[in-house]
Amino acid sequence: MAEGRNIELEQGDHTPLFRTLQKICLISAGLGGVVIFGASLAVTLSVVMRNIGLGGIRGDFELVELACAACASLFLPLCQFNKGHVMVDLFTLWLKPVTQRRFDGVWTLIFAGCWAFLTWRLAVGMGEMHEYGDRTMLLRAPVWWVYLPAIFGAGLSAVVAVIQALPMLSHAFRALEVS
Repeated sequence: MAEGRNIELEQGDHTPLFRTLQKICLISAGLGGVVIFGASLAVTLSVVMRNIGLGGIRGDFELVELACAACASLFLPLCQFNKGHVMVDLFTLWLKPVTQRRFDGVWTLIFAGCWAFLTWRLAVGMGEMHEYGDRTMLLRAPVWWVYLPAIFGAGLSAVVAVIQALPMLSHAFRALEVS
Protein backbone atom coordinates (compact mmCIF):
# COMPACT_ATOMS: atom_id res chain seq x y z
CA MET A 1 0.00 0.00 0.00
CA ALA A 2 2.65 2.57 0.98
CA GLU A 3 5.88 2.59 -0.99
CA GLY A 4 8.61 5.01 0.07
CA ARG A 5 7.47 8.62 0.18
CA ASN A 6 4.56 8.17 -2.24
CA ILE A 7 1.48 6.85 -0.52
CA GLU A 8 -1.12 5.45 -2.83
CA LEU A 9 -4.40 4.42 -1.31
CA GLU A 10 -6.93 2.04 -2.73
CA GLN A 11 -10.35 3.52 -3.36
CA GLY A 12 -12.15 3.76 -0.02
CA ASP A 13 -8.92 3.63 2.03
CA HIS A 14 -7.90 6.56 4.14
CA THR A 15 -4.74 7.54 5.97
CA PRO A 16 -4.58 7.17 9.76
CA LEU A 17 -4.49 10.97 9.96
CA PHE A 18 -7.72 11.19 7.93
CA ARG A 19 -9.47 8.66 10.17
CA THR A 20 -8.22 10.31 13.37
CA LEU A 21 -9.26 13.81 12.31
CA GLN A 22 -12.60 12.52 11.12
CA LYS A 23 -13.26 10.87 14.49
CA ILE A 24 -12.26 13.97 16.45
CA CYS A 25 -14.45 16.19 14.25
CA LEU A 26 -17.39 13.80 14.57
CA ILE A 27 -16.99 13.61 18.35
CA SER A 28 -16.80 17.41 18.53
CA ALA A 29 -20.00 17.82 16.51
CA GLY A 30 -21.69 15.01 18.42
CA LEU A 31 -20.84 16.62 21.74
CA GLY A 32 -22.23 19.93 20.50
CA GLY A 33 -25.41 18.19 19.38
CA VAL A 34 -25.85 16.43 22.72
CA VAL A 35 -25.47 19.69 24.66
CA ILE A 36 -27.88 21.57 22.38
CA PHE A 37 -30.35 18.66 22.63
CA GLY A 38 -30.03 18.74 26.44
CA ALA A 39 -30.72 22.48 26.46
CA SER A 40 -33.81 21.97 24.29
CA LEU A 41 -35.07 19.27 26.67
CA ALA A 42 -34.55 21.62 29.63
CA VAL A 43 -36.56 24.35 27.90
CA THR A 44 -39.30 21.88 26.99
CA LEU A 45 -39.47 20.65 30.58
CA SER A 46 -39.52 24.23 31.84
CA VAL A 47 -42.42 25.17 29.55
CA VAL A 48 -44.39 22.07 30.54
CA MET A 49 -43.76 22.77 34.22
CA ARG A 50 -44.99 26.37 33.80
CA ASN A 51 -48.11 25.22 31.99
CA ILE A 52 -49.08 22.74 34.72
CA GLY A 53 -48.47 25.29 37.47
CA LEU A 54 -45.18 24.01 38.89
CA GLY A 55 -43.12 27.01 37.80
CA GLY A 56 -40.33 26.74 35.26
CA ILE A 57 -36.66 25.95 35.57
CA ARG A 58 -34.88 29.01 36.89
CA GLY A 59 -32.61 30.48 34.22
CA ASP A 60 -33.78 28.21 31.40
CA PHE A 61 -33.13 30.94 28.84
CA GLU A 62 -29.61 31.34 30.24
CA LEU A 63 -29.06 27.60 29.78
CA VAL A 64 -30.00 27.89 26.12
CA GLU A 65 -27.86 30.99 25.68
CA LEU A 66 -24.82 29.33 27.27
CA ALA A 67 -25.32 26.06 25.39
CA CYS A 68 -25.65 27.76 22.00
CA ALA A 69 -22.71 30.08 22.62
CA ALA A 70 -20.54 27.23 23.85
CA CYS A 71 -21.44 24.60 21.29
CA ALA A 72 -21.85 26.50 18.02
CA SER A 73 -18.11 26.25 17.37
CA LEU A 74 -18.06 22.51 17.99
CA PHE A 75 -19.81 21.94 14.64
CA LEU A 76 -17.27 23.98 12.65
CA PRO A 77 -14.42 21.40 12.50
CA LEU A 78 -16.70 18.82 10.86
CA CYS A 79 -17.87 21.43 8.36
CA GLN A 80 -14.23 22.28 7.59
CA PHE A 81 -13.30 18.60 7.37
CA ASN A 82 -16.10 17.93 4.87
CA LYS A 83 -15.26 21.14 2.98
CA GLY A 84 -18.79 22.28 3.69
CA HIS A 85 -18.05 26.00 3.67
CA VAL A 86 -19.21 28.08 0.74
CA MET A 87 -16.75 28.21 -2.14
CA VAL A 88 -17.18 30.50 -5.10
CA ASP A 89 -15.25 29.07 -8.03
CA LEU A 90 -17.05 30.97 -10.76
CA PHE A 91 -13.89 32.84 -11.79
CA THR A 92 -11.54 29.84 -11.68
CA LEU A 93 -13.55 27.20 -13.54
CA TRP A 94 -11.65 27.88 -16.74
CA LEU A 95 -8.27 27.11 -15.13
CA LYS A 96 -6.54 23.74 -15.31
CA PRO A 97 -7.45 21.38 -12.43
CA VAL A 98 -3.89 21.61 -11.05
CA THR A 99 -4.09 25.40 -10.95
CA GLN A 100 -7.56 25.28 -9.40
CA ARG A 101 -6.22 22.94 -6.74
CA ARG A 102 -3.38 25.37 -5.95
CA PHE A 103 -5.85 28.27 -5.69
CA ASP A 104 -8.03 26.20 -3.38
CA GLY A 105 -4.94 25.40 -1.31
CA VAL A 106 -4.03 29.06 -0.96
CA TRP A 107 -7.56 30.00 0.09
CA THR A 108 -7.79 27.07 2.49
CA LEU A 109 -4.49 28.16 4.05
CA ILE A 110 -5.85 31.71 4.38
CA PHE A 111 -8.96 30.21 5.98
CA ALA A 112 -6.71 28.31 8.40
CA GLY A 113 -5.04 31.60 9.30
CA CYS A 114 -8.44 33.13 9.99
CA TRP A 115 -9.36 30.17 12.21
CA ALA A 116 -6.05 30.55 14.06
CA PHE A 117 -6.63 34.29 14.52
CA LEU A 118 -10.15 33.62 15.81
CA THR A 119 -8.79 30.99 18.23
CA TRP A 120 -6.23 33.44 19.55
CA ARG A 121 -8.80 36.21 20.05
CA LEU A 122 -11.21 33.80 21.75
CA ALA A 123 -8.42 32.79 24.14
CA VAL A 124 -7.71 36.46 24.91
CA GLY A 125 -11.43 37.08 25.44
CA MET A 126 -11.70 34.07 27.73
CA GLY A 127 -8.81 35.34 29.82
CA GLU A 128 -10.46 38.73 30.16
CA MET A 129 -13.82 37.20 31.10
CA HIS A 130 -12.11 34.99 33.67
CA GLU A 131 -10.26 38.01 35.09
CA TYR A 132 -13.46 40.08 35.31
CA GLY A 133 -15.28 37.22 37.00
CA ASP A 134 -18.35 37.92 34.87
CA ARG A 135 -21.32 35.64 35.64
CA THR A 136 -24.83 35.15 34.27
CA MET A 137 -27.63 36.97 36.05
CA LEU A 138 -29.83 34.12 37.31
CA LEU A 139 -27.66 31.01 37.34
CA ARG A 140 -24.51 32.86 38.38
CA ALA A 141 -22.55 30.63 35.97
CA PRO A 142 -19.11 31.94 34.95
CA VAL A 143 -19.30 33.34 31.43
CA TRP A 144 -15.72 32.33 30.56
CA TRP A 145 -16.75 28.65 30.46
CA VAL A 146 -18.48 29.13 27.11
CA TYR A 147 -15.16 30.14 25.56
CA LEU A 148 -13.54 26.73 26.12
CA PRO A 149 -15.51 24.77 23.50
CA ALA A 150 -15.37 27.76 21.14
CA ILE A 151 -11.57 27.82 21.39
CA PHE A 152 -11.42 24.05 20.85
CA GLY A 153 -13.72 24.21 17.80
CA ALA A 154 -11.95 27.12 16.14
CA GLY A 155 -8.52 25.64 16.91
CA LEU A 156 -9.45 22.23 15.51
CA SER A 157 -10.86 23.93 12.42
CA ALA A 158 -7.51 25.68 11.94
CA VAL A 159 -5.62 22.40 12.22
CA VAL A 160 -7.96 20.66 9.76
CA ALA A 161 -7.68 23.54 7.27
CA VAL A 162 -3.86 23.52 7.40
CA ILE A 163 -3.77 19.76 6.86
CA GLN A 164 -6.19 20.14 3.94
CA ALA A 165 -4.26 23.03 2.38
CA LEU A 166 -0.75 21.57 2.36
CA PRO A 167 -1.44 18.68 -0.08
CA MET A 168 -3.23 21.10 -2.40
CA LEU A 169 -0.16 23.32 -2.48
CA SER A 170 2.56 20.68 -2.88
CA HIS A 171 2.80 17.02 -3.78
CA ALA A 172 5.37 16.65 -0.99
CA PHE A 173 2.46 16.73 1.48
CA ARG A 174 0.33 14.17 -0.38
CA ALA A 175 0.53 11.79 2.61
CA LEU A 176 -1.45 14.33 4.68
CA GLU A 177 -4.40 14.33 2.31
CA VAL A 178 -7.56 14.11 4.38
CA SER A 179 -10.27 14.42 1.78
